[in-house]
Amino acid sequence: MTVGTQSLLDAPADAPLRDRILSATLRCIGRWGVTKTTLDDIARAAGCSRATVYRAFPGGKDVLLHEAATHEILAFFAEVAADVDAASDLADALTRALLDATRRLRRHEALQYLVAHEPGVILPYTSFDGIQPLLDLAAATVAPLLERHLPTSSAPQQAAELSEWLVRVVLAYALDVDDEAVVDLTDPADTRRFVTTFAVPGVEPDQPGPDRTQP
Repeated sequence: MTVGTQSLLDAPADAPLRDRILSATLRCIGRWGVTKTTLDDIARAAGCSRATVYRAFPGGKDVLLHEAATHEILAFFAEVAADVDAASDLADALTRALLDATRRLRRHEALQYLVAHEPGVILPYTSFDGIQPLLDLAAATVAPLLERHLPTSSAPQQAAELSEWLVRVVLAYALDVDDEAVVDLTDPADTRRFVTTFAVPGVEPDQPGPDRTQP
C-alpha cells in the first residue's frame, strides 16, 4: 500500500490485495457504517474470502478500520497540501486549503455516513485531545507551505496557528449535520471572501478587514 498518496475509495479492481480490502472496508462503511459492517461484507466487496482478509490483516476488523482510517487521513493531507503548494499568495493558499479540504470531506461517502448515522465513532478523533494528531499532521504538511507567504520573522509560528485554524474550521463545517453554515466553503467566491475578511487581516495588518461601518 502506498500510504498518503490518494484515497482508496476508488481503488481499481487490479489494485494490490491489501488496497482492495481497505477500499472495500471504506465502501462498506459508506453503506452500512462501522457497527453493522462485518468481515464477510468486506470480503465479498473485495472479491476474496474471509480467510484472505484475516491473512492480510491478522488483527481482524479493528486493524482494518485503523489502517483504512490512517491511510485516508494521510492521503487527505497529502492531497490538500499538493493543492496549497500551487498557491500564489496567502489568501490563495488559505482559500485552496479550505475549499479542497471541505470538498473532499463532503464527498467522502464513508465519513459522511458516520457523520449522519454514527457520529460517536468519529467524535473522539475530532474534539478535545483527540484532535491533536490532526493538528500535528496539518502542522507538518500544510504549515510549511503557508510559511512562504508570511513575514520571515514570524512565519513558523503564524503558519502553525493558521494550519490549526484551517483544521478546526474545516471540521466544524464538514461535520455540520444540519448544514446551517452561513458560509459555503465548497464555493470558491464564498471561501475567498471568508478568508480575506477574517483570516488574512489577522496576519497581514495592512489588508482591510470587514467593513463594520455599514448598518
